[in-house]
Amino acid sequence: MSSMRRYDKKKLMILSVIFIVLLVAGLTGFPGNNVLRYGFRIFLYITIGEMWNLLSGYAGMTSLGQQAFIGLAGYALAVATTMYHLPYALGFLIGLVISLVFATLLSLLLLRIRGMYFAITTWVVAEALGTLFLGMSYVNRGAGVTITAVPYPRIGTLYVMALILCVLSLISVRLLLDSGLGLGIMAMRDDPEAAEALGVNVIRNKRLVYIIAALFTSLAGSLFFLNKGTIYPESGFDIGWTIAMVFIVIIGGVGTIEGPIRGAVIYVLLSEFLAHYPGWSNIILGVIVVASGPVKNLIEKRKLPKPAAPCKDKTQ
Repeated sequence: MSSMRRYDKKKLMILSVIFIVLLVAGLTGFPGNNVLRYGFRIFLYITIGEMWNLLSGYAGMTSLGQQAFIGLAGYALAVATTMYHLPYALGFLIGLVISLVFATLLSLLLLRIRGMYFAITTWVVAEALGTLFLGMSYVNRGAGVTITAVPYPRIGTLYVMALILCVLSLISVRLLLDSGLGLGIMAMRDDPEAAEALGVNVIRNKRLVYIIAALFTSLAGSLFFLNKGTIYPESGFDIGWTIAMVFIVIIGGVGTIEGPIRGAVIYVLLSEFLAHYPGWSNIILGVIVVASGPVKNLIEKRKLPKPAAPCKDKTQ
């Protein structure tokens, strides 16, 4: 089923108007820098949430190490702009190529592993990269690297770039799921053996999903650290990235396109509030995630139609 058939013209028109309004806001800077910063963060978190949802929610590949691509892209940008004085756009491209090569090579190992072993292995790889960069003199070890750009982009420019990346990620996921591969991807999530018996190329589909998620995640990482201006091993390869992705998808709705959008808005607003409680922030987020399960189940039960009362036999 094509996207045009799934979304009627009215919905497409509404979405187009929303995109134009958001785009104009970034180009004009009318809402103010603080609002644009919130929007910038929301768009980036929608992107990485959508990619984690594609991996786990649709393809059944629960990764705990997507921060590997965020860190690699951030360091590629920093090295390209600071050490070699290249434009940041070229730094983005270098980070994208590095992430593509790394994801392709890593998929040769990872895609033969399933379940919790896949999740743990992805986390170990990300932690190993963080340790490697922490001891690498080429990138100043734990002192980090400053990102330079001439001219340095304004927050409005970064906002527009994040908006476009977010929209491209949503469109890519929608087109992928609506293509002939979509059913195969969801089938291998539910039962890989049965899907393979029906002719689904499970390894090919997993590799495609993994690489797509890696590429969009790396671009989001490049944008994030371009805005931040510096990168350290503990920030680039931080497990907090995975915590954010999981929170966004679970709160917003696993296996839905709209879920990461809702989850990202909640996460950004909530994280701003929890910034005043640094020692409790992850604990509070965890409690919210755990509590959201029973609440969602209760809501779903209330939505279910009540069973009809049994008809009485009038002949009795």
